[in-house]
Amino acid sequence: MPAPPIDTLSPDHYFDRLERWLELEGDAERERMARRRQIQAQRDAEATGETIVQLEIQDHRTGLAGRLLIDLVKLSGQPLPMNRLKVGSPVVLSDNDDVNDPGVPGVVSKRKHNVIQVATDRWPEASRLRLDLSPDETTRRRQLATIARARMAKGRSGILRDMILNVRPFREPKKTADVTFLSQLNPPQQAAVRFALASPDLAILHGPPGTGKTTTLAEIIYQAVKRGQRVLACAPSNTAVDNLLERLVSMLPGVLRVGHPARVFEALRGHTLDELVDADPSTDVIRDMRREVDQLIRAASKFQPGREGGRKRAQMYAEAGQLRGQIRALEKSIVRHLIESADVICTTTTIDEDLLGDCPFDLVVIDEACQCTESSVWQALLRADQVVMAGDHCQLPPTVLSDVAAREGMRDSMMQRLILKHGDTLFRRLTVQYRMHESIMEFSSREFYDGELIADVSVRKHRLCDLPDVIETPLTSEPLELIDTAGAGFDEQLEPDGESKLNRGEAKVVLHLVRELMESGIKPRQIAIIAPYAAQVRLLRNRLDVSGLEVDTVDGFQGREKEVVIITFVRSNTIGEIGFLGDTRRTNVALTRAKRKLIVIGDSATLGNNAFYARMLEYFESQESYRSVWEYVDVT
Repeated sequence: MPAPPIDTLSPDHYFDRLERWLELEGDAERERMARRRQIQAQRDAEATGETIVQLEIQDHRTGLAGRLLIDLVKLSGQPLPMNRLKVGSPVVLSDNDDVNDPGVPGVVSKRKHNVIQVATDRWPEASRLRLDLSPDETTRRRQLATIARARMAKGRSGILRDMILNVRPFREPKKTADVTFLSQLNPPQQAAVRFALASPDLAILHGPPGTGKTTTLAEIIYQAVKRGQRVLACAPSNTAVDNLLERLVSMLPGVLRVGHPARVFEALRGHTLDELVDADPSTDVIRDMRREVDQLIRAASKFQPGREGGRKRAQMYAEAGQLRGQIRALEKSIVRHLIESADVICTTTTIDEDLLGDCPFDLVVIDEACQCTESSVWQALLRADQVVMAGDHCQLPPTVLSDVAAREGMRDSMMQRLILKHGDTLFRRLTVQYRMHESIMEFSSREFYDGELIADVSVRKHRLCDLPDVIETPLTSEPLELIDTAGAGFDEQLEPDGESKLNRGEAKVVLHLVRELMESGIKPRQIAIIAPYAAQVRLLRNRLDVSGLEVDTVDGFQGREKEVVIITFVRSNTIGEIGFLGDTRRTNVALTRAKRKLIVIGDSATLGNNAFYARMLEYFESQESYRSVWEYVDVT
């Protein structure tokens, strides 16, 4: 029997459901790691991209709060293998030669082709190390603690909770005074700002691709600060937080970025808590203490194995630990002053409670709210007097590993739920987009946005051949191209020893297109290749060693854009099976990344069995942009 929709549950049962989903997610992530270890036992440990072995410490230093920043390199001196350990990924650093070593937890804080830096609170004692992607248990624990607080919330937090859970109604927007806008906004953007400022409880901003959602949110925050309000600006990813931060720092002086500085765009690190603490005059004493910690650790690492050497090493590590504790206490007072004096604090939705304490905010803004699970937004909501959510529920949903939790509704965001429940009484949609040629925009506009999107005159007719030094050819003069591989024998394949799919025939077409684009004058950095399957991404990266050219999954290109985008759909089989391509929100993301040229490669015999893709094929035909692979490239 299917679980009842979360929107129909009482508050207690609602929070019970969130706790159940978090438990299921934890189980799914641990099972995923167990499968990865089984694969590693049968083949190369690094093949999954979630582990790097045979590492040694090249260098280290001490950062804010006594964190150790450890630079790791391959013992062989070779570059690091291709891996999924991104900046901000939770990891475990352990003894390479001891499978039973529990290791020390950390976070990837920097990475280059041959060095990966990990921030950790404890020193790993082994000389040969391995690095493994780790389940994010800290985030889950924080969310569970927040759920417990939300159940018992009183006052304004309790009222807002009851509105979000349909126990009491949201209040009508109030009349506001005229707004003097700082930014140049179009009429839909201005209307959204006024609506957000007038909504006493909750306002939702629906921002389809390229419509200037971040610009509009920044204006809302500016206007709130101008009125004397204190703002917490959140998003589920560090990239989304930094995109908002980048706009805000040019508009407001008192903006503070909370979070690990290595997860922040380098150009914005001067606004991070770490950098501002480091710039404080009173940190001279802390710098001396950090140097002493570094000296102790370097000295300890020189002791040879043995009873006496181990005793001295342990003594020095203990002394370094005591110093780090003193450093944390001194830094804490500086941190508190910086947080209390900021007008806007920017952070991910995984809020560090130790830093922010119980600090309330007049306005909480949650960007990319449609990529947040229900449980992940409550940390921010419990701090709010007023809330603005922004995002696009027609693009990527929250990432959920548990199939059971996904079926029960965990993949549906709170923002999507509220829009479906309350309609346009709670949200305003931005409709003028500044990214895509109108022909690229039109199909998604019809399918997902009620046909309301309008291409601004600045992008409406722009083409690749309008770029400097680009030759006008059929490929560069038309905005759309669909290359149909039906009948070419380009069957999908399962990656050897893996679970992901690839299509070598489509990869061959992609290589041909990239060469032709570059010969026409398109620069590699202007090209993106998107594949829904990681195996196809790996295949293409191995075959396309071109500096500046980006190849990634749909998730990797969320919120981004390129002059030309090539999509390889991969699926080609005799039974019309399309797998998770059936979630058309993902395809919407892929189709809306291109500015001047969109090229789609796929098998119409497979894709056309799905109603959405059948309409997509018809749209390309109506635009006279349909090509058979046989007439377009030599596939023999």
